[in-house]
Amino acid sequence: MTAPAAATASATARTAPPLIFGVLLVIVLCVVISEIAEGGINSKALAMLGVLFAVNAAIRPLGAGTAGIETVFFILVLAGRVYGPGFGFTLGCTSLFASALITGGVGPWMPYQMFGCAFVGMLAGFLPKAGGRREVGLLAVYGSVSGYLFGFLLNLSFWPFSLDPNSSIAYLPGLPFTEQFQRYLAFDLATSLGWDTGRAVTNFVCICLAGPAVLTVFRRAARKARFEAPVRFSPRGGTGHNRPAAPPANR
Repeated sequence: MTAPAAATASATARTAPPLIFGVLLVIVLCVVISEIAEGGINSKALAMLGVLFAVNAAIRPLGAGTAGIETVFFILVLAGRVYGPGFGFTLGCTSLFASALITGGVGPWMPYQMFGCAFVGMLAGFLPKAGGRREVGLLAVYGSVSGYLFGFLLNLSFWPFSLDPNSSIAYLPGLPFTEQFQRYLAFDLATSLGWDTGRAVTNFVCICLAGPAVLTVFRRAARKARFEAPVRFSPRGGTGHNRPAAPPANR
């Protein structure tokens, strides 16, 4: 790599994270506004979002940095499953942002982590329907796969700038895609396979053990969060007109 190319790569590494962070904030704002407009998120759902990202931010330091154990992902998967892809996307972004502020993890890697967690939560909302043990098994498998996928995608953010260009696993501009991809696979296996495996195993175990109970709690909270009681209409004595029934006494 020539000196001008190295300087360009270094400048890109410095300027890309702030730009990505700004774009990410705009995307999150658009997602929230869209969900509110469509009725997917109301004020109680926003309150739930605040509670969950605070919980995620608080529990992340319990596992982060120890053999790849990440305690933040299984809640993203379960919440995205229950509350939908828009909620999961927003929760992923806000959880990582809040935890970075708490733990001092603010750095050029933070926007990429926010993006990665956002897509983990969002894709959980698009999983096919299932029930009972099949649902928990599906979510556990997805949690494992997402553990590897998160690391695989996150490594792209620093791979071009982190190695000596003479290394056999370094990024080299101008190489064909197949050679470049082989280099990246070797880089990923050599640098983060163990870490990603720890994350995948943590997700699988946490979802299998806590998934049924947490899904029940999330779904109960979703039912309780409805503002309006269902409107029922009953016939008015012999006139043919209908009127709304009285709201339930325990409203």
